[in-house]
Amino acid sequence: MSASRPAPPGTGALRQVLQWLAGWWQVVHLGAVLGVLALSASGRRQAHRSGLSATLYRASGPMLLGFTIATAVLSLVVIRIVLVTAQSYGLSQYALEMVVRVLVLELIPLAAALFGALNATLPMADEVATLRRRGQFDTLRRQGLDPLAVLVLPRLLAGLFAVLLLAALSCVVTLVLAYLSAHGFSLGGFERYTRTVGRVFSPSVSLIFGLKVFLLASAVAWIPLVTVLQNPAGRRSRASAELQGLVRLFLVVLAIEAAALVGNYY
Repeated sequence: MSASRPAPPGTGALRQVLQWLAGWWQVVHLGAVLGVLALSASGRRQAHRSGLSATLYRASGPMLLGFTIATAVLSLVVIRIVLVTAQSYGLSQYALEMVVRVLVLELIPLAAALFGALNATLPMADEVATLRRRGQFDTLRRQGLDPLAVLVLPRLLAGLFAVLLLAALSCVVTLVLAYLSAHGFSLGGFERYTRTVGRVFSPSVSLIFGLKVFLLASAVAWIPLVTVLQNPAGRRSRASAELQGLVRLFLVVLAIEAAALVGNYY
């Protein structure tokens, strides 16, 4: 028997790169399919019939109070540190602007995205994988229903809603706490405070901030669910799919944060 010809150097690395790119292409393709379903009337109708309202509450309700309290406590600590430090160096006029930039623009959206991923979208992705292994997708297809619209789309919209709600509520709470920490319950500093916040949230920064929050919420809602759909049922373990989804989510969140920083400060 003749010996097999060895593979050319670099073939294994090239194959891995192609598989990596193909995996990302499948993620983008499935995400686009879910996006079309979310925009179509039939997809929204099937999502509502499958209990969209209950899924929205289940994704955001249980963690809303806890996350708000945690961010409020951490915000108070950071605000107090910044105010005292700025006062000691004679830079009190810049303290509130720094608080708004650090907490509202950067930390709170990122915290909301990570918290939403760990407590909402990753568990819902696990639910989808379990339903798929049990044959629920095939059952819905035999009934003439789209399993993506019935089982996946409500969870995707719920994850998106949960992150947006967490970020919006926590940003408002932090802005209120920043004002109370600096001026107390008096309205005397309200005009100066609104000017400071308005100076931070210029039109360009506001646009970048809105896009950043929406993209973070979309990534958190989309990548874990699409990753478990991408892997054929029974071919890979659940832990492998979850780890793959976490790595992809981390890379996308990192890219969004880097792009937002470049847009805001360069």
